[in-house]
Amino acid sequence: MVNLPPFLDELPIGILVTGLDRRAVLVNRYLRALTGFGQPAGGIPCKYILRGSRCVDGCTAQSQSGEEGACSCEANIISRDRKKIAIRSTISPIFDSSGNKIGYLEAIEDIRLMERQDLPVGKFFFGDIIGDSVAMQQIYRVLATIAQTDSSVLITGQTGTGKDYIAEAVHNASQRAKGPFIKVNCGALPENLMESELFGHLKGAFTGAVENKPGRFRLAHTGTLYLTEIGDLPVNLQVKLLSFLDDRIIYPLGGSRGQHVDVRLIAATHRDLEEMVRKGQFREDLLFRLNVVRMHLPPLMERGNDLYMLLDYFLSTFNKRFKKKVRQLDEKSLRALLAYPFPGNVRELRNIVEYAVNFCEGDTILLEHLPRYISSYRAPKKETEREKSAKPVVETPEPPISPDASWADTEKHMIMNAMMRSRGNRTKAAQYLGMGRSTLWRKMKAHNMM
Repeated sequence: MVNLPPFLDELPIGILVTGLDRRAVLVNRYLRALTGFGQPAGGIPCKYILRGSRCVDGCTAQSQSGEEGACSCEANIISRDRKKIAIRSTISPIFDSSGNKIGYLEAIEDIRLMERQDLPVGKFFFGDIIGDSVAMQQIYRVLATIAQTDSSVLITGQTGTGKDYIAEAVHNASQRAKGPFIKVNCGALPENLMESELFGHLKGAFTGAVENKPGRFRLAHTGTLYLTEIGDLPVNLQVKLLSFLDDRIIYPLGGSRGQHVDVRLIAATHRDLEEMVRKGQFREDLLFRLNVVRMHLPPLMERGNDLYMLLDYFLSTFNKRFKKKVRQLDEKSLRALLAYPFPGNVRELRNIVEYAVNFCEGDTILLEHLPRYISSYRAPKKETEREKSAKPVVETPEPPISPDASWADTEKHMIMNAMMRSRGNRTKAAQYLGMGRSTLWRKMKAHNMM
C-alpha cells in the first residue's frame, strides 16, 4: 500500500484530490502554501479552498463528461491574504478498477513568474520596485547578486520603504522562485500561537490540537520564508529560530523528532536591532546569523526624483482601480507634496494618492483633494520645551462620508483617515481607531489597502 500524502507533499506543484461532489479529500503542502489554507481541508468544497475565477464562471470538472480525459485552463485564484494568483489548472477524472468515475485530481501551477517575463525590465525597475535614484540603483545591483546565493538576508529601513517588495523580489529572482514564498508578520500573530504557526504541532500537543499541523517552515519547504517585523519575535522563539539557522531542522510542538526543511530565510524590521541587543530584547547571536547579507532601504526623502516616478505609477494604478482619468497634479498640490517630509515613506505617498484620486472628480488633483494635513503643512521650527507643551492639539477635520456608503466603504474611509492622521504609522492608527494593531492589519488586508 502506497502512502500517497507524503509523496504528494514533495511535489513542486499544487495537488487537489476531490470526490465527485468536489469536496476535498487531499490537499498537498504546496497548494496549502499557495492558498494559505491551513486548516484541515477534508470534506470542504474545493471552491472555498481555491476561490478561483473558474469556480464562478463555470467549474471545469463539472462540465466534463468523463470521456475526454485531462483538461487544462488558465485562471485566477484568491489566496487567504487576498492576493490574486494566476494559475494553470489541469483536471483529470479518477476511475476505480471497474471504470467508474469516483473523483477528480487537479494539478495547479503558479504561472505568475511566466507572466512577469513578458513585462519590460529596465534600469528603473526590479520586479515591483520602482526608482532611479543613486540609492535605488545600488539596491538593484545588490539584489541581482544576493538573489543568486542562498544566504539569509536582513532588510532594514523605516516603515513604508518597501521591505516586503524587496523580499519578494529576492525570492522571484532566485533559484527558489518556483518554490513557495511564505510571509509571516511576527507582529500580527498572538504570542501564544506564534510557535505553532511557525514550527507546526503534532496531534494532542495541546488542547484543541486535533490533528498534525505542518507550520510555516514546512509550508515554505524548497522556497523562502519571509519573517517581517522580526524585532517583535519573542525571545523564546528567537532561540528556536537560531537553532534552525544552525542545523536546518525544526521541532514541531509536542514532538521530539526533528524535521529537515530546505528554506531560505529573509527577515525585515524597522527597529534598531543593535539597540534591542544592548537592551537585552534581541539575541546578539541571532542578529549575527541573520546579518549575513544586510540591505538598508533609504527613506523616500533621500530618493530624489523617485517621488515623481512613484507619483505617476500610483496615479496610473488607482486610475485603473477606480476607473478614473486623473492625469496630473496642479502646481499648488505638487508644491505641497514636495514640501512634505513623508515620515510614512512610499506607503504614505501611496495612501495620499489613493485618497486624492478618490476625491478628485476631474482630471487634475487640486490642493483641496489632498488630505488637510498636507495642504496645511509647514516645516517645523525649533521650539523650546515650554512652547511644545503649550502648543494646542489641532484636530484635522475629516471629509464627510456619504450617507449612502456601505459599512465596508465607511470602515475603509475611517481606516484611511486614521492612517493619514498617523502619517502611515499603523500602531498610532490602531490607537486612534481604538483597536489592536493586529486587528487593524487584518482589516487593511480585507480592504486591499496593503
